[in-house]
Amino acid sequence: MGGNSPCASCKLLRRRCAKDCIFAPYFPSNDPHRFAIVHKVFGASTISKMLQELPIHQRADAVNSLVYEANSRVRDPVYGCLGAISYLQNQVAQLQMQLAVVQAEILCIQVQQEPMILPSQPPAAAMEAGMMDGPMDDKSGLGGFPHSNVLPSQYLSFASSSDVTPCGVSHEGSFLGHDTVS
Repeated sequence: MGGNSPCASCKLLRRRCAKDCIFAPYFPSNDPHRFAIVHKVFGASTISKMLQELPIHQRADAVNSLVYEANSRVRDPVYGCLGAISYLQNQVAQLQMQLAVVQAEILCIQVQQEPMILPSQPPAAAMEAGMMDGPMDDKSGLGGFPHSNVLPSQYLSFASSSDVTPCGVSHEGSFLGHDTVS
């Protein structure tokens, strides 16, 4: 800042704060801890070189990033902010998986509550393609059941076991027997 009140960096480094001090706008004298933590992790020469190489309009964001990274490095010396980012990404993935399981359960409940309505006549395109000869054709995939507008209950039941709901969704984070990422 120059004059009477040196910036936090000049105060910590015990030097006279010049009028054009590169640190003064980003490390004010009323927040000495901000520079101290960055200086401890990166060193004054590294910070000075970085600030000189950046355009002026990007310096404030760069200093804020350095302060965040320095604080993260003090909390977690090995991973720094990468540890926090990784933790949050894992948390997002777990929440997305939980959301998918709940959506699948909702879909299963909706399917169980509403009977499947089949058309009384097979689609004309399927009949023309020779896939179906008529409503009682066994090629229809219904095992020769007449189209009574409702599927037989055996086609709506799902396999179940002690850890799987009637829709095939496990309560332990697996879907249809496939393990999920945790």
